[in-house]
Amino acid sequence: MGITLLWIIIGIIIFDFVFEQTLDYLNTSRWSDKVPEALKDIIDAKRYKKSKDYYKANERFSLIVSFISLIGMLAMLYFKGFAFADHFSRNITQNPILIALIFFGVLGLLSDIITTPFDLYKTFVIEEKFGFNKTNLKTFFLDKVKGWLLGAIIGGGLLSLIVWIYESTGNLFWIITWVVISIFTIFMTMFYTTLIVPLFNKLTPLEDGELRDEIESFSKKVGYNLDNIFVIDGSKRSSKANAYFSGLGAKKKIVLFDTLIKNHTKEELVGVLAHEIGHYKKKHTLANVILATLQTGLMLFILSFFIDKNTMWPNYLANALGAKQAGFHLGILAFGLLYSPLSLILGIIMNIISRKNEFAADRFAAENYDGQALQDALKKLSVNHLSNLNPHPAYVFVHYSHPPLLQRLEGIKKA
Repeated sequence: MGITLLWIIIGIIIFDFVFEQTLDYLNTSRWSDKVPEALKDIIDAKRYKKSKDYYKANERFSLIVSFISLIGMLAMLYFKGFAFADHFSRNITQNPILIALIFFGVLGLLSDIITTPFDLYKTFVIEEKFGFNKTNLKTFFLDKVKGWLLGAIIGGGLLSLIVWIYESTGNLFWIITWVVISIFTIFMTMFYTTLIVPLFNKLTPLEDGELRDEIESFSKKVGYNLDNIFVIDGSKRSSKANAYFSGLGAKKKIVLFDTLIKNHTKEELVGVLAHEIGHYKKKHTLANVILATLQTGLMLFILSFFIDKNTMWPNYLANALGAKQAGFHLGILAFGLLYSPLSLILGIIMNIISRKNEFAADRFAAENYDGQALQDALKKLSVNHLSNLNPHPAYVFVHYSHPPLLQRLEGIKKA
C-alpha cells in the first residue's frame, strides 16, 4: 500500500506541474504584439510592451523555479530524503513533539537555502529591472531572519500544541485542533496589523487633512466605525501600491501604503477604500472567515482517518515517504501531498465566491461614493503594476480571486 501511495503522490506532483504550465501557456497566448482594441483607452503602446516584457520575464522565471521544485520533490521521494530527515530527528530525541519540530525545521531550512538565490534574483534582477524594487540586501536578509524567528515561535508553538493534542486526545484530535486553529486564525485576523506588521514596517497614523476628513466622512455616512487609519512605509521595499483592512468588530483598521497615497488622488483613494468597506458592509469578511474555518475542519476531519493510530494508514503514509516507522510529522506531510487535488478544487470554489464578492464591493463603492473614481484608481493600479490586463479565462477561473480589470470596469459602469 505504501508503494501505491507513493505512485499516487508522484502522479499528483507531476499533474500539478503540467496543469500549471498549461495554464501559464494559455495565459501567455493572450498577449499580442499590439495593444488590444479593448485596452487602448487604458494603456499606451509603450506601457503595454513593458507589461508584456514584465509578464514574460516572470513567466520564464516561474517555469525554471517550478521545474527545479518538481525535480527536487521527486528526488526527495526517490532518494528517501524525507526518511533521512525523519531518521536524523529520531536520532536526536524520541519525544514526538521535538521530532516534529526538528523534522520540519530541517526541511524548512533546506528549502530556504535552496530558494533564497531565486528570491534574490526575483527581487534584485526582475523587480529591479522594471523599476519596482526599493529594498536593499540588509532589509532583505533582516526580513528573512525575522521570518525565521516568527516561524520558530509562532509556527513551532502551534505545531507543538497540535502534536500534543494528537498524542493526548485520540479520536477527538481533529475537533480540538479545529477549535485551536480557528481561535488562532481569528486572533491573527484581529491583531495581525498591531502585532506582526510593526516588526517589518513602520505604521504611522494618517495625518489630519483633506484625505483623512474624506475617509472619516464617508465611513460615517455608510455607518462604518473605524478604529484607526494608518500609513505603512511600503516604499521601503517596492514601488507597488496597496491598501488593506485589518481586524474584526471594534478593532477594524485601514492601512494605506505610502506609495498609494503618492500616486492617487483623494477621490481615487476613497474610492478604493469604499470598495473595501463594501466587503465589510456586505459581510464578505465574516463569510470568508467562516468558509476558511469550514475548510480547515474538512481537512482535519479527512486527516483524522489517515493518522488514526488504530489503523495501518500512518504506516502506509510513512512507507510512501520511505520511512519505516510511523509518525505524526510524516503523516501530515504525506497527507498534504495527497490532499492537493481537493485543495485545488476548494481553491477554485473560493475564487469563484471571491470574484462574486469583488463585483458586489465594486457596486457598493459606485452606489455610495463615486464609480468613476474607483475606475480611475483600478486603471492606474493595473497599469502601474504592469498587470496582465487580458488574462486567459481558464487562468482566471483557477487562480484569480479578483475579476480581470475589464470585467470590473464594465461591472462598475452598470452599477
